[in-house]
Amino acid sequence: QVQLVESGGGLVQAGGSLRLSCTASGSTLRINTLAWYRQAPGKQRELVAGITSGGSTNYADSVKGRFTISRDNAKNTVYLQMNSLKPEDTAVYLCNAIVKVYANTYEYWGQGTQVTVSS
Repeated sequence: QVQLVESGGGLVQAGGSLRLSCTASGSTLRINTLAWYRQAPGKQRELVAGITSGGSTNYADSVKGRFTISRDNAKNTVYLQMNSLKPEDTAVYLCNAIVKVYANTYEYWGQGTQVTVSS
């Protein structure tokens, strides 16, 4: 089992920055990939950025060049640095962890943190 707790959301003006944090607890040694997703009202949940245990990253096209995902394995924490925020970035941001145990894959979610970008 893995528990994920996000923090760092809030209200910011367009062009501003926020840094989200997600700290994992439980069976953290088994975590393979950590990722941030977001879900805006009336829209589907979408992948924002992901990072593997080896440090490989991927980003949604809409955030490339503005957002940076990083991972501190010693602290079991993943960060999302968000710069040049736009009103369309407004959403609940959720932390996601993928755990692989032999042939089985497990997925865990945090409770989410609200990010609101005003124009």
